[in-house]
Amino acid sequence: MTSFDRLYLDTLRRIYEAGETVHSERTGFSTKAIPGVTYEIEPAKGFPLLTVRKMFPKFFCAEIVWFLAGHKHAGFLQKFTKGWDAFLEEDGTVETAYGYRWRHHFGRDQLVDLVEHLREEPTSRQGVVLMWDPASDGLRAPKKKNVPCPFSWTANIIANKLNLHVIIRSNDMVLGNPNDVADFALLQAILAQELGVAVGKLTVSISHAHIYENQHEQVEDMLSREVAPHPEISCQLPANTYKRALEADESLVYELIEMFASQYNPGPPMKKVQIAV
Repeated sequence: MTSFDRLYLDTLRRIYEAGETVHSERTGFSTKAIPGVTYEIEPAKGFPLLTVRKMFPKFFCAEIVWFLAGHKHAGFLQKFTKGWDAFLEEDGTVETAYGYRWRHHFGRDQLVDLVEHLREEPTSRQGVVLMWDPASDGLRAPKKKNVPCPFSWTANIIANKLNLHVIIRSNDMVLGNPNDVADFALLQAILAQELGVAVGKLTVSISHAHIYENQHEQVEDMLSREVAPHPEISCQLPANTYKRALEADESLVYELIEMFASQYNPGPPMKKVQIAV
């Protein structure tokens, strides 16, 4: 068990035991939910990759490179995982692809601008990147296959450490949360490497943290497991990870997967469960 396992399991137990039952008109599922969950993580002391159950590093490693490359078409991602296939349009694109929104959707390259801004002005408090488009997302806008759940993140440098704060409006704590945390921890490490600073605090704020009614068996399984000790996982990136990711370097994905796989000895996978879309 790692420090992130403890944080995650404590949160999962709190939702399962004390969460309010909420029925979703959109998905047709009920959830147990609590508002306002925040993780404060120190990835330099241990990369937050869940070990209580088996995760698949190829998913978040490929996903973050796909994000950084700014692609909307899922072709690159599908070489490694089918995890976004439920959200594909007929032309093979994801309308709300996070990386596309970072880099193209709003008429500016938020990602590259952020890196260059912090390089020029390391004390800036304006390092904000958005995925949420108020013109077309949520509220009474036409329904979409996907609306961004992590909708904003902020990066700043304090004491020569890059801190990242991500805000998630809605989080499936069984299927989505562990992967989201790994995604943004890897993003933080990549940005810190490119800026030549250490990795600082990762803060994850979740407005609506929930467990779906069809996930109770999986939750009970995880909460009942006797989790074996597991060394904290380090994130020693290949050189020039940021620039290689911008270029959608497939070999980089394999190197990242191997970096994690060589340290990773998780518990068994959980029983497969239907994703709510």
